[in-house]
Amino acid sequence: MKYGLVLEGGAMRGLFTAGILDVMMEEKIDFDGVVGVSAGAAFGVNFNSRQHGRPIRYNKRFARDWRYCSMRSWLTTGDLFGADFAYHQVPNIYDPFDNEAFETNPTEFHLVCTDVETGQAVYKRLTQGGDECFDWVRASASMPMVSKPVHLDGKWLLDGGVADSIPLKYFERQGFERNVVVLTQPEGYQKEHNRLMPLLRVSLRHYPNMIRALDQRHLMYNDQLRYVRQREQEGTALVIRPAAPLRIGHISHKPDEMQAVYEEGRKIGKEKISAIRAFLHS
Repeated sequence: MKYGLVLEGGAMRGLFTAGILDVMMEEKIDFDGVVGVSAGAAFGVNFNSRQHGRPIRYNKRFARDWRYCSMRSWLTTGDLFGADFAYHQVPNIYDPFDNEAFETNPTEFHLVCTDVETGQAVYKRLTQGGDECFDWVRASASMPMVSKPVHLDGKWLLDGGVADSIPLKYFERQGFERNVVVLTQPEGYQKEHNRLMPLLRVSLRHYPNMIRALDQRHLMYNDQLRYVRQREQEGTALVIRPAAPLRIGHISHKPDEMQAVYEEGRKIGKEKISAIRAFLHS
């Protein structure tokens, strides 16, 4: 039987996930495979490279650096999160990503992007570190309207959460029969229709299928929540979520705010360790 770890996105709410992942690393918890979406991919790769504390470290370090995330970056480069600085200079120079550890780790790592021309999910298993790996992560985490599409494998890609926010069904199709699912919204959350659709329609006017996917995303997401709950009740999924809404926006320039969300993830992670061990050994 194969055990999987499914990580949804949520931009800076993903630091909650980072806290949980660090606790699992400390407790030597392993999986056969990991799949991440958006921030779940950006922070989840560090689980496979065994780099405890890396996401909270570099996010706090560059919280107020315009090259990392800023309106200035968006206006001058087309990307709110600097494509070169955040996804190449940071992992290559300032806080190096351990490519060797990532490549030698037997745990599979998958991520999800959205094809802007079709509006459909694109799944990618990453086996090597380096700049192409970082670009796939960037594509998965590139939020529409504030990011330029990323060209990879002949496709133009953006945020994987648009097409598949919680890829539990995908991982089950890959043979992962029992999955730990980390969500970044509390119990009872329901996504509403995107209030920015008028702006998104203008920004993505050349991609009607992407607009359609964004327009229906709340329906897809809420249906996925129902499926996760079904699997949870059947005992094939263990779901970890925050106890209350996380007090952080999609972006943050406040290290203390980031640390608080990360610590909440650590707290929940520690509370769930016994349940995780029992689930993985049942």
